[in-house]
Amino acid sequence: MVDLAPCVVAELGAADAGEALTVQYAAYLAEARRYGTTEIPPLRETVAGLAADLGRPDVRGFGAWAGQRLVGSVRLRGEGIGTGSGCVELARYSVAPDAQGHGVGRALMERAHAELAAGDVSWLVTGARSEENLRLYRRAGYEETGRLVDSAGVELLRLERLAPRCVA
Repeated sequence: MVDLAPCVVAELGAADAGEALTVQYAAYLAEARRYGTTEIPPLRETVAGLAADLGRPDVRGFGAWAGQRLVGSVRLRGEGIGTGSGCVELARYSVAPDAQGHGVGRALMERAHAELAAGDVSWLVTGARSEENLRLYRRAGYEETGRLVDSAGVELLRLERLAPRCVA
């Protein structure tokens, strides 16, 4: 078990791509086992591809560190992040297996949501049989808006969340 106190969430940069990909691979291997395929897109990404993604102006990456170790990451992708009319993807949401169940995922999601303005829509996809993920996303206000099948033949759910308006 990893000691997560204190866990700090901060922006990811291209220099963090190798560590982020290690966490992503570890997290998505459980999904690969669940669905019987390693051909899912998060397991096909490369360090160069992840670094390039983090360098794009329409992508914001966040990582959770326990001391010097990266234990989770997430990316927001899309035009208009924080404008109130943006539609952004919450992508490659990953928590190291030994850090799951300790609030790391919730902290990452809260940090990503903090980038959004009232009226922004965030969306994500997750495996239809990924119950732990679905519970977390639904608690955060995500609702199913569609189903699709990815290139590996995995049934996915598309979930969306409208950033709430502040009540003064």
